[in-house]
Amino acid sequence: MTVVPDDIKLCCAAAYSTAAARFLLGESFHPGGAALTARLGAELQVGPGATVVDVASGPGTSALELARECGCDVVGVDLSADSVAAATEAAEAAGYGDRVRFTVGDAEALPFDDASMDGALCECALCTFPDKGTAAAEIARVLRPGARLALSDMTADTERLPLELKSLHAWVACIADARPLAELAALIGRAGFTVERVERHDEALERLLERVDARLSLAGVVTESATAVAAGRDVGSAARDAVAAGTLGYGVVVARRV
Repeated sequence: MTVVPDDIKLCCAAAYSTAAARFLLGESFHPGGAALTARLGAELQVGPGATVVDVASGPGTSALELARECGCDVVGVDLSADSVAAATEAAEAAGYGDRVRFTVGDAEALPFDDASMDGALCECALCTFPDKGTAAAEIARVLRPGARLALSDMTADTERLPLELKSLHAWVACIADARPLAELAALIGRAGFTVERVERHDEALERLLERVDARLSLAGVVTESATAVAAGRDVGSAARDAVAAGTLGYGVVVARRV
């Protein structure tokens, strides 16, 4: 399959800005939900006066969680203008408009100055970036020395993925270009970080896939888009089989900027 990087980025950004994505994935948009976000926030070791960048911030749920739990300021960046608008509205409604803001931007060319951030969060997004090395290097560029990156992402043994998990639909579902956890850690290390912690959280992915399948089943009853629902359930079924086989999973990498 031939894929065009810009098309991939735009397709992913558009898909995750929709009401359908919120229905299927819930408010957090990633395995582990708020509990895993809170753990990642604690790993950043930040507090009041610090500014954290949330890369691919989506609906802004994680940015608000960080601001509440850590007391820091957060700036979220996302390629989708619709997601940025929705996240900004959510921050204002929650009373965090002065501490949490969002901007449109590309993870492979972050719109921030060098060494301007005190921490970085990136959840279930690196797998959708066509140029992962550039994105990791951009995160390193905007972090001050000693600041931490807390990253969670899909992981995969790419050589063993079935064909149905290598389609554009699977790419948007964060599967087709996922990498092995050890490869993710190595990529982060090459970008200018010292990797401090690597963890597997495959059970969180299993729970999310089960929830998505249940909601797709409900959607099949109430929607006329039967073909799209069937395609989604096919990808989900193949993903659950891949998790059971150890081919697909979810992992965490915590690293410190050199």
